[in-house]
Order: sequence, then structure tokens, then C-alpha cells
Amino acid sequence: MPRNALNLALLLIATLLISACSKQSIYDSAIGWERSSAGLETAEVTVGELDITYLRSKEAVEGDTLVLIHGFGANKDNWTRLAKEFKGEFNVYAIDLPGHGDSSKPLDIGYRFEDQVSYLNQVLAELGVKQFHMMGNSMGGAITALYAATHPEQIQTAVLFDPAGIFEYESELVDRVLDGDNPLIPKKKGDFDKLLDFALEKRPFVPWPIFDVMEEKAIANREVNEVIFAAIRDTGFEPDFRDAITRIEAPVLVVWGKLDRVIDYRNADVFVDAIPNARKVLLDDIGHAPMVETPAESARLFREFLADKVK
Repeated sequence: MPRNALNLALLLIATLLISACSKQSIYDSAIGWERSSAGLETAEVTVGELDITYLRSKEAVEGDTLVLIHGFGANKDNWTRLAKEFKGEFNVYAIDLPGHGDSSKPLDIGYRFEDQVSYLNQVLAELGVKQFHMMGNSMGGAITALYAATHPEQIQTAVLFDPAGIFEYESELVDRVLDGDNPLIPKKKGDFDKLLDFALEKRPFVPWPIFDVMEEKAIANREVNEVIFAAIRDTGFEPDFRDAITRIEAPVLVVWGKLDRVIDYRNADVFVDAIPNARKVLLDDIGHAPMVETPAESARLFREFLADKVK
């Protein structure tokens, strides 16, 4: 069992022994431990009518700033284990996008990539974050790429983990959605387990009380997830996104798991061909979320990428 998983298991055992805890309180303790061990704390900012929750470094450092953008149906905590790799090295911000995590979940706002870039820009302006490295996964990868194209003066580098936005090569997800079965939107008990199996090749250890709460949250978010998915589902087949990313000026690293069933890894070549200063790394035995499945390797790739860029 990995050290993180062992420490988490011991924490849960201790919690169960000393008190009669609900699943929610166990979940809160475990998530709090994960965040604290990564040197992160929660905070909130209001932009217009949106309340946005995010994680930030507890202690500021002299290093650069790193902004982390999760994927569809995910949240800021997808980044805690990668953020732990950068503890004391970067000033980290992991944002809950509108409709996700603990942020506002209105059904009547725009959720296309360009809408989400606009919300994110307002959030970062409110936080006073002016220049930064940005990482994004899946939908967050597409948002990161479009953000870099729209606000080039702010982006030092960008890392795209299995990004959405281009479906030159279709995946198992496309086939299933066309058949009326979207594995990314849990609707009933058992669906969340199937989602994790579909999206991740290497599932991290998640004890049952935490898993149950995560599943309950995912099912409760079904309505807003359906609205968001409807807004972004066809963007990968439209030319606007591809045209936009040709304007990216910052160095870009595209990292893709070769066993990704959500978005085919061969789309990495399309991104690299479109973005002027981009390179790719393909990871064997990894699925749709490298930063979750192999955080240490993901951090190593970023450090090597930065080191090469400053030569």
C-alpha cells in the first residue's frame, strides 16, 4: 500500500476508534488531512453572482505561482497529491470551477469553454494572480489551452493533461455517449465506481466511507453535470477551438495516458501540431488523469519541462 494510502487508512481507523462518526465527518477528516499534508487550505471568493471555492498554499513562498484546473465532474481536490509534490516550491491555487465542487452551481449560465475562461479570468483577477503556470486536466486542459490563447500575457507555461477540445480521434466515450450512455455522469448507486474504472487505469486508494460520500455528491450533481456536458460535448468537433490554440505563445507540455478511454491519446499529436511551442509525453499504463494516477511522475515531467525552458 502506498504511504499516502497507509497514512489515510490509519487516520480513518483512529477516527473510528475515538468517536461515533458519520460518513460525512470521516470524509471531511480525510479530505482535510489530504489538503493539510499538501500544504493547502480552503478559501472562497465572490465574482459577480458566483461564489468560487478554491485551495491555496497555506504559506507563501518565493517561487512562481501554479494554477490548477480540474476536469468535468471533478473538483479542486483532484490536485492535492500533485500539489503535495510542489509543497514549498510553488504558490498553488486549485480552483473549483462554477458548477463543480463547493462553488456555485447555477443552471442558467454559459458553460462553454470560452465562458469558463471568462469566469476563471475574473476569479484570478480578484485574487490578484497576474502571472502563473497553469495546468489543466480533460475539460480543464481545454480551458487551460484556451486561457493561454486568450490571455497570453499571464501564462508562463501550460501543461495539458489529457485535454478535451479536440476529437480528431474518437474514443470509447464518444461511442457510449452516442449510444445514450454517458459514464461520466453517475445517476444511481454503483455508477460512480464504474466511472472511476472507466476514467482511471490506476485508481488511488479510497476507503469506503469516503467513496460513499464522493458517490453521493456525484449523483447529487447530476442535473448541473448534464447542463455542463451539453454545453461542451460538441466542441471537440468544431474548428473554433483548434483555431484559437494556434495563438498560444507560452511553452506547452501535453501529457497523455495511453490507456485513456475518455479521450484518445492520439489527439496529442493534433494539439502539438496546432500549438507553436508544444511538446508531448505519452505515459504507458495510465488513463485519463495522470496527475491523480501518477502524481510524482507528473511533477517530475513538469520540473524537467521547466528546466529545459529556462536554459
